[in-house]
Amino acid sequence: MKINGQSDGPVADWAKRYLAPLLFSAVMFGLIGCSERPGSLVEAKRNELSSGRDACSVALSPVSGSEVIDTEIAGWQERSRGEKPLAALERLGWTFVEKARESYDAGFYRLAEQSALCMESKGQGSAEALLLRGHALHSMHRFQEAETIARELVKQRGIPFDFGLLGDVLMDEGKFDEAVAAYQKMVDMRPDLQSYSRAAHTRWMSGDLKGAIALMRLASESASRSESDSSAWVYARLALYELQAGNLSEADAACAEALEFRKDYAPALLAKGRVLLAQDKAIEAIEPLKKAAKLDRLPEYQWTLADALRAAGKEEESRVVETELAQKGAVEDPRTYALFLATRGEQAEKALALATDEIKKRGDIFSHDALAWTLLDAGRTEEAHAEITKALVIGTKDARIFFHAGVIAAKLGRRDEAKRRLDQANAIQQMLLPGEREILALRLAAL
Repeated sequence: MKINGQSDGPVADWAKRYLAPLLFSAVMFGLIGCSERPGSLVEAKRNELSSGRDACSVALSPVSGSEVIDTEIAGWQERSRGEKPLAALERLGWTFVEKARESYDAGFYRLAEQSALCMESKGQGSAEALLLRGHALHSMHRFQEAETIARELVKQRGIPFDFGLLGDVLMDEGKFDEAVAAYQKMVDMRPDLQSYSRAAHTRWMSGDLKGAIALMRLASESASRSESDSSAWVYARLALYELQAGNLSEADAACAEALEFRKDYAPALLAKGRVLLAQDKAIEAIEPLKKAAKLDRLPEYQWTLADALRAAGKEEESRVVETELAQKGAVEDPRTYALFLATRGEQAEKALALATDEIKKRGDIFSHDALAWTLLDAGRTEEAHAEITKALVIGTKDARIFFHAGVIAAKLGRRDEAKRRLDQANAIQQMLLPGEREILALRLAAL
């Protein structure tokens, strides 16, 4: 990968630690939805906006909380009311981003967006405001708006983080080749944790697991306490790459490193639980998975916990978790919830509606996979095959996609194709949840 060592441009060192990779939304690799959650802070702020309050009023309204970061927010809000508010507003916005990650409440991304809009109203659309707003919009899955901003940033300024934002958005939209080109620009300008981790993701997406591990290890060499969130993310992601490669001890060590950078980091706890599940240690997996699901109530966490509980013989506890998942899953992360429903063979039309709506906003291979799986469950097998073909187009070696492709091919009577895809899934079956592994074993036995 080309590297020329150019400088990174005018992004303050304090801001860089908030620009953690945004790529943890891939199904089975910790891609986590950022829907605006019922009952979260965002509801109150949305009401304020709809009642006519301007962005500055919303961004500067008091936020309750007793944590250190809440005191920091109050301090930046106070400074933002001064004679030179732009720098303080920028710090405020990125502190809201940090609060969103710490609290797992996407409502704070909304406040980051309002901070950026307030900056624009006072500073006539600075690049700093655009980067903050683009980051917030992407985190809220408003991809088309985020792409417009990212392209404007690249045209107007074109520093590494601008290309990073553009690549992140394009990746979620399914524009893989364009995303790779944007990331290449980022690596060329600034080879570091941020750019190497994105390059690693593109290697994994294109089926190069060995290259992905090498680049993510390179990214981890730049890990630091000043970028604790990014560093924890890198190690959590590396753990999953190592798990797929069958390197269980290395995967476990990477989880431990992630938790050193950020205690009780939900993606790392999820990865640790999955490493234990891969070793058929369902009982041991329950503790970290419970912690992860308590921190972040998104469907991927609850589904994994429910499967672990079921595998450990704790049926009643599993049903309790699944009941909570059913109450909020469609709002929290519709794509993952649609996959869950189709895997369980429940509410086929609802699952299909969720997946159909999702692909209108996010056209990556994982959305095509979700649509394919729900189409199959709805009895539309030929359409399912067309969609799963799109999910396989760039060569991603994903156990869940292979599993779905094999089942769909078997349903169509394409025995050779079914056997090939199911064998591919079985070769990396440690990446599947226990319930999925059971279905996979039955399908292989049937062939």
